[in-house]
Amino acid sequence: MQSNLPTAHLQYWESVFFGNPRPPKKRGSFEIEKHPFKKSVIPRSHAREMCYTKGMSLSAFAPGRVEILGNHTDYNEGVVLSAALNLGTTISGAARGDCSILLRSSEATEVSTSLADIRPSGNWSDYPLGVVKMFAEAGADIPGFEANFTSTLPVGAGLSSSAALEVATAAFLMKLTGFYREPMDLAKLCRRAENEFVGVNCGLLDQVTSLFGEAEHAVFLDCRTEAVRTIPFPEDMALIIVDSDVKHALTGGEYNERRESCFEAARRLGVSALRDATSAALDYAQLPDLIHRRAAHIVGENDRVLRATEALQAGNPEVLGKLMSESHRSSRINFENSTPELDLLVEIAEGVNGVLGARLTGGGFGGAIVALANHSEAERIAKEIAGSYHEHSGHPGTALVCRPGDGAWRANSLDARRQ
Repeated sequence: MQSNLPTAHLQYWESVFFGNPRPPKKRGSFEIEKHPFKKSVIPRSHAREMCYTKGMSLSAFAPGRVEILGNHTDYNEGVVLSAALNLGTTISGAARGDCSILLRSSEATEVSTSLADIRPSGNWSDYPLGVVKMFAEAGADIPGFEANFTSTLPVGAGLSSSAALEVATAAFLMKLTGFYREPMDLAKLCRRAENEFVGVNCGLLDQVTSLFGEAEHAVFLDCRTEAVRTIPFPEDMALIIVDSDVKHALTGGEYNERRESCFEAARRLGVSALRDATSAALDYAQLPDLIHRRAAHIVGENDRVLRATEALQAGNPEVLGKLMSESHRSSRINFENSTPELDLLVEIAEGVNGVLGARLTGGGFGGAIVALANHSEAERIAKEIAGSYHEHSGHPGTALVCRPGDGAWRANSLDARRQ
């Protein structure tokens, strides 16, 4: 099917999906207007009284996310369909009464530093410390604190444990300091921490989904307009996530190479981003084979996201499943961000009765797949996929049956902090 997604086309489909004018905010249609950055709206004296007392315990939770469709479209100003999970990262801690920061995790080495000496160190603490640095640069009055991190997310599975770590830290700091941010601004602050402090040129998808997610809903994100919608997820469907046991690490060069190839394709096509490209334009331009395939993946993904969103609203999960399988074939052939293990998992999943479709999820290069399956049979399906994968690959193939969960904004009642 020929893909044709210039801006006018996307605007047309948004009007079909969401109506024009857009309805008022309500559950099932989460929309956040753009707001300028705001400094603390809670009086600093009150914040100190609440939060700066040594020993007062605070906690915050942020979920991981599963990318349903929209692979690598975020930094190409495209559209994405994702969901927050009921798995994530919890941070609990308190102000220390000094200028030290102490971070602990049962899964990693304890890290100690000072507010005056926050710098990247190449380990897990870069994610929370990057957020601390961005909060400080935005004007937050941050005290020394200690915090403990726990997670129910498998690290390296492509479920954005890094964004969950960032967003949980941001929610914790909002509670600790009284320094309020609107949710989209908070997502951008977390992305900036990953871009500038950690050194990964990620898009906005992971942080937005971790913040904006809603239980029993998928999240639609337009990465150009920054419009966010939540769309009801079918009650009779489940998402089965199976870890390939091949670790996913985006700090390698593969991610940045794909990103640069996309930018090069947009330059050669004379568009500001591949969101504005069409398959007809790709064929006409006669790009080098590698650049053409990278661009074809993005153009196709944008089209699949729009068709999947329409299918969800029409209550047609079979179409969503087919589009997910199409997406994986494109990842394997065009974007080359799959692995033999991920391909094997998708092949196994697609052969199991009750599975409607499957694909790699997240950036690729390892990690996990997501399969759309009948909810009533999900546990049986998950065991069958994991067992067959272990038999054929020797890897354990850990499987999780999930439903969309609430994002950090709802889970931590952060809207209640607006004054």
